[in-house]
Amino acid sequence: MKLVLSLQTGYSGSTPDLIQRIELGETELWIQDSEDSMESSGPESPSSGCLRTMNLSGKHQRSSYNAAFKLQVIQRAEETNNSVASREFNINEKQVREWRKIKAELRDMPKSKKARRHGVASFTTLEDDLHSWVTECRQNGNIVTRTNIRLRALQMAKSGKYQSEGIQTFLASIGWCSRFMNRYGLCLRQRTKISQKLPKDLECKVSLFQKFIIKQCKKHNYELGDIGNMDEMPMTFDLPCNQTVASIGEKTVFVRSTGNEKNHFTVVLSCLANGTKLRPVIIFKRKTLPKNVKLPSGVIVRVHEKGWMDEEGMQKWLHDVWNARPGAALKKKPSLLVWDMFRAHVTGNIKDEANSLKTTLAVIPSGLTSMLQPLDMCLNKTFKDRVRKMRQDWMLSGEARLTKGGNLMKPDIELIAKWVRDAWEDIPTDVVRRAFLKCGISNAMDGTEDGMLYEGDDNDGEDGEQSDDDAYTNDVTDADFELLFGKSDDENDDFEGF
Repeated sequence: MKLVLSLQTGYSGSTPDLIQRIELGETELWIQDSEDSMESSGPESPSSGCLRTMNLSGKHQRSSYNAAFKLQVIQRAEETNNSVASREFNINEKQVREWRKIKAELRDMPKSKKARRHGVASFTTLEDDLHSWVTECRQNGNIVTRTNIRLRALQMAKSGKYQSEGIQTFLASIGWCSRFMNRYGLCLRQRTKISQKLPKDLECKVSLFQKFIIKQCKKHNYELGDIGNMDEMPMTFDLPCNQTVASIGEKTVFVRSTGNEKNHFTVVLSCLANGTKLRPVIIFKRKTLPKNVKLPSGVIVRVHEKGWMDEEGMQKWLHDVWNARPGAALKKKPSLLVWDMFRAHVTGNIKDEANSLKTTLAVIPSGLTSMLQPLDMCLNKTFKDRVRKMRQDWMLSGEARLTKGGNLMKPDIELIAKWVRDAWEDIPTDVVRRAFLKCGISNAMDGTEDGMLYEGDDNDGEDGEQSDDDAYTNDVTDADFELLFGKSDDENDDFEGF
């Protein structure tokens, strides 16, 4: 085919400079074939036909087309012929013929889809057995995540049963996992989130609390190691995940448990603004600990008839945990302790005990723990997720024992204590420091760290639960408080610091 090359008018210069300008796209190169149809390598063309790009290297740039465009080309080719459709849409005539052969498949495809990838999976035997494993786990009520599928696939790939060509390079990538789930009709299912109701006078209460914190910090000039936060968190012996892999369209998604979803215990977490994590305390609902129990180090285990914290337990915590923080016994300096409005935190005896330890109590207003408490805002969900993963691995590993009736037994006290200790130690120190900054508790007085306030709430409703402190206090009725402590004083007495 004879080609005539012409340049866009209005240019004068040397030939090397012209070539450079064409390569940079600063001028246009017009292409005229023997049929007098003008085409351009630039962004605009005087011809009404489709554009075709011509590189100086002689290589044609490949293009991709969606199913809607291909069907449009096929329709035009059927009305006229392949050659006319090829010229009008500026594509190769051979491509038009290929598209007409697969017209039925293109009609069934999504109109926006371009690729028509299909074929047999590389490791069909492995994937069939893996799907059987997922189905068995779901039938037993065990939770299966995408990570579980990938790890299981890697373990199976190492077995001699699945040795085949290319199995050595099998990585069980994220993309492979997605394609595997699509091939077998699997998807992730998640429950609906529940948000916490905030008080109407939100801004006023937050402002008062932050002014109190700033006043105390300026007055005592606390070190980061003397600013702490403590929170009680209700937990159950069963901690099922909110997501599991299941078949698409399955209406009922059940999760197997040990039947102890309502049998709770309390975990007391505490940390310092410098990132130090104090020893966790676990309070089980029982009268005495089992005999010959071997508890792991680094965690304190106690018992209570109702499984929660009371005034006596708070006094023990102040002496055994708070007063045992690094440097507390030697410094004897003023300190600041932030916690919520739980009844056992604000009794007269606890206030006197804190004063004897030179500790100022900063009580978070009711309903605002999700914004002002570092543990509740950033750390509790992270901690729960780690414990939940350990429980999930324990369920899938086959280590869970069965009762005589064939039901799952709840994990032992020693195992739970180990989960709590390991999960708490696994949280990075930097995350703890940033949690205090996000709540405006340990920020620098010169304002250089104020940009961290409320930045990226790590615990913003992702757990699908209400606030941990509200969940804890809701378990404790007014009658229970009166039975333990007698009638409390007016709530306004709890805010002397404000």
